[in-house]
Parts: sequence; C-alpha cells; structure tokens
Amino acid sequence: RGYKDAKPKPRPYSENYVLFGFTSTSADPPQPQCFFCGEILANNSMKPAHLQRHQSTKHSKSVGKTEEFYKRKLSEFKSRQDVMMKATSVSNKALEESYAVSLLVAKSKKPHSIVEELILPAAVAMAEIMIDKKAADTLKKIPLSNNTVSRRIDDMSVNIIEQVVKKIKKAGQFALQLDEMTDVSGDAQLLAFVRYKDVSDINEHILFCKKLPGKTTGEQMFQIIDIFFKEHDLQWKTCGHICTDGAAAMTGSVKGLFGHVKKVNPDIKWLHCIIHREALASKRMSPDLSDVMDDAVKVINFIQSRPLNHRLFETLCDESGTEHGQLLLHTDVRWLSRGKTLLRLYELRSEVSVFLTQHQHPLALVFEDAEWVGRLAYLADIFTKLNELNLSLQGKESHILKMYDKIKGFTKKLKLWENKCDDGDVSCFPLLDSHLATTDVARGPVVKLVQAHLSKLCMDFNQYFQAVEKKSEGLHWVRNPFIVSESCSKLPARLQEHLMDLSCDQGLKMTYDEKTLTEFWCDVEKEYPELGKHALIELLPFGSTYMCEVTFSALTHIKTKQRNRLDVENSLVAAVSTLSPELSKLMKDKQAQVSH
Repeated sequence: RGYKDAKPKPRPYSENYVLFGFTSTSADPPQPQCFFCGEILANNSMKPAHLQRHQSTKHSKSVGKTEEFYKRKLSEFKSRQDVMMKATSVSNKALEESYAVSLLVAKSKKPHSIVEELILPAAVAMAEIMIDKKAADTLKKIPLSNNTVSRRIDDMSVNIIEQVVKKIKKAGQFALQLDEMTDVSGDAQLLAFVRYKDVSDINEHILFCKKLPGKTTGEQMFQIIDIFFKEHDLQWKTCGHICTDGAAAMTGSVKGLFGHVKKVNPDIKWLHCIIHREALASKRMSPDLSDVMDDAVKVINFIQSRPLNHRLFETLCDESGTEHGQLLLHTDVRWLSRGKTLLRLYELRSEVSVFLTQHQHPLALVFEDAEWVGRLAYLADIFTKLNELNLSLQGKESHILKMYDKIKGFTKKLKLWENKCDDGDVSCFPLLDSHLATTDVARGPVVKLVQAHLSKLCMDFNQYFQAVEKKSEGLHWVRNPFIVSESCSKLPARLQEHLMDLSCDQGLKMTYDEKTLTEFWCDVEKEYPELGKHALIELLPFGSTYMCEVTFSALTHIKTKQRNRLDVENSLVAAVSTLSPELSKLMKDKQAQVSH
C-alpha cells in the first residue's frame, strides 16, 4: 500500500509472427499490425494466442492460406539471411587478407602497385588452375588496388607507432637514436629510433621518419621531435639519452639539437656514435701512406669506371685463373669499403700491373716498387683489422658496455702491435710479413713507417675515446654482479647491500649464465627493483647510430627515382618494424567506419 503498480515490460516482436500474418510498427514499444486489414493491436497483444485469435475471428477463410504463404516467405527470408552472413564472412576474410598482403608488400619494399599488376593476377591464375574458377573469383573480391594497399600500410604503421608509444609510457625511461640524411628526391629525412625496457628485455624500435622542411638546423629537428612528442603525449623528462653523429647541427650546445633539448631537459645525456668515432680515428694517415691510398684509388678508378677497361681486365683475370674477377670501388661514405678495396687490389696486384703496362699507364711503375707494394700490404692488413672492429660494433640490441669492451680491446692491441714493431716483428700483419719475407726490400724503413702509423692511430683512438676506459671500469658491477669490484664502491650504501645479496643468489647466478645481460637485469629488477632499475638505466643508451644507418639503406630501396614523390614515413615504419600490427583491432575499426 502506498506504492504504484510496476509498469508492465514491453513485449518484443519476433520474426515468427509473420506466420500469423503480422508485422511490427516502428513505434516504441512496437505494436503488431495485421497484413490483411491493417489493424494495429496493443503491445500486450504481441502473443501468438492473441494474434491467432485475431486471424480466426476476422479472417477465418484466409488463415490456412496465410500460414502456408508466410511459412514460405519465412523460409526465403532465412535463406537470404544465411547468404548475407556468408557474404559478411567472406568480406571479413577479404579485409584481413588485404591487410596481410599489404604488410608483405611493405616488408619487401616494393611499389604498392605490384599487387594489382602482378601478385593478384598470379594468385587468381594459380587458384583457377590448381583449385577451380570459383576459388579464383573469390580472390578477385580482395581489395588490393594501389590506393587501398597504401591506406592499409598507413593504418598498420599508425597502429605500430601506437604500440611503441604505449610501451614507452609503461617503461618510464627511454633513449633516442637520431640521424638525418637526404634522399633521392633531395628531401631531408630525420629518423629516430627508441630504446626502452619491455617486459623481459630492453628493446629498440623505430619511432618515426619525418621530412625536414627547409634547412636541417638543430632548431628545425627539435621542433619536429617536439611536435611528435606532444601529439603522442610523451615527456622530454623521460628521455635520458640521445645518440647522434658528430655533426654541429646535432651536437651544438646553443643552436644544435642537443642545445635545444637541454633547455627542456637539463639532465639529458648525449653520446657520439662509437662507430662514427672509430671511423674518424682511423681516417687520418701519414703523407707516405696517404700517397699509397691515393695511387690505389686512381688505379681502381682507371679500371672500374671505364666499361671497356672493366671488360678487358675481367678477361685478363679469367685467363689468369684468379679467384676474383674484378676490383672493388672505394667510397668514403661506406666505411668498410677501404679495407676490402685495398685487400682486393693487393690480391690482384700482378694482373693490375700487367694491365697498366699494356695501357702504358704511369702508375704501372709503382707495382714494380717493392716498398710501395709493402705499404699497400700493410694498409690492406690494418684496414682489414679495422673492418673487423667496425663489424663487431654493429648489430641490433648491442648494449654500450659490449661496445666499450671492443674499443678497449682494440686500443690494447694497437699498443701491442706498436711494441712488436720496436723489435722488428710484423707477424701481426700477415700480408706485410709475407711480402717482406719473399721480396728483396729493406725492412727497416717499412717497419718504421708502420710503427709511426700505429703510434698515430693509438693517439687518435685515445683522443676520440678519452673517457671510455673510465666509464667502462665504473660499470664492472653491471657486467658481472657476482664478482666484487671497486666499481660498486661509488654506489649508494643501500644499493651496495642489494648487490651483496644478489652476489650470493645462486638462482640468479644460473640465470646470468643462461640469458643475455639485459634479460638478466630485467629478471633482477623483479627481486631487487631499485638495483635492477639502476643497472638497466646504465644499459639503456644507444652506443651507435647503426639502426639509423641500416634503415637509411632500406629507405633507398623504398624511395627510388621511379618513386621519388613517395612519402616514406609510414612505408618505412611498416618495412623495418619488428612489431606486428594488431589486425583484429584494425579490422574492427574499419568495419565500424563502414557501418557509420
């Protein structure tokens, strides 16, 4: 008493009511409407018994025919519904296949039109021959036009970047690797890679590739990065390290990129690419060795840059039965080319001498000079060793401590070689040692020249890597926390205590032997959060711009003379990304757009 009766729940319309000759109105709540007389009943009459009573009382002669007629109509309706469901299923599969094929095109760095021109026609032809024409017709329903593939790649690239940004925010701290280059169309491209702690390891991933409008100044580059950070809600204070080359636009403390970043994050640290520093340290040579290098380049250009000479020299090598049929060109841009070029020239020195003599080239005389050939042999030896160092510094997911160790080891070897030369021993350089042993040439001048170059090389390495040994020694506890060293004495007392606990943890010691260093410290962080986090911060920085250099090589394959108007930003992300796009999410979003 005192309460109103509850409002009756409205009755829904069922498609089976068609059997009774009733459809539904669009009113709220729906009301049944008779097909024959058009009468609209109340919502509470939406019951089979009430509908049957209406037909039997008002349309008794038509009840049998009505039931038979509407049973047939209901069967046709359900049949059409099944067809629509199958069509929707085919459409979903076609959409998924469209994304999958577009991703393959992006990974292969091929033009987007290749699907429409080659891949789809080939797939249709194979399906028709191997399966049947129906299967071939089904393949034709997959949307794979040039513009469609381009849109799919854009969608997947945006999704991949969203995943990376989400991981960065979850990690809290990240490091950047930046580099800039000019592509085939003259556009300046700024490339950024990011390194962050993921669930069980430190990962690195492409962050963006942006075109720089106008000048490639530090301010312009900062604005591009800052806009990207603001669009994705990233904070500069969470970026702890930046690794670039030594260009003034990057490193300038006032107008350079680093100077602008310092204004928004005073605690950020900058690192000059270790591979770039190694190339700079090995570039300068004494005048005597520089002359040999210049003569070698002139000889190679005379043979390789002229098609006729190229063919004639190849024929000469074939007739001589040499292992190699051609010389290699040298370019300063490719750091590894110097060692390979000199080694190949030394190996083919006899054939080169004969060829130059036949063509009356003035440099034919240098190959008859045993001392000149000895210098060439030394250059081939030392640059082969520099190439080995360079290659050991390259590679993905190479942490900075490993790179420090490689540089330290090479610097010590330089000192060893220099000391050996004091005793007249050049056995560390096999080509030179063999040449001096088999030819009548004075050892003294050649060995003295080698020693002077090694001394200069050692000095240049020490100049470019001044703080490497000090930094490296201060991180021995990160390399191996189970060996107590003085490096941990600079840690806060609380972290030293955690490190002592860790050094006695046999379970983690087994993990240390089985996993990489970064994976090990990710495991440590779970048990010793503060110590693990401190170690991971030391392992987080990029040591080189290797990832950017490799990706620029991919960019030259994507943006060619024939595709010089292409905006490479999304294509490059999809091509080099190690993350898979979330296809289910993309398809759901696409279907939602279509429905709206």
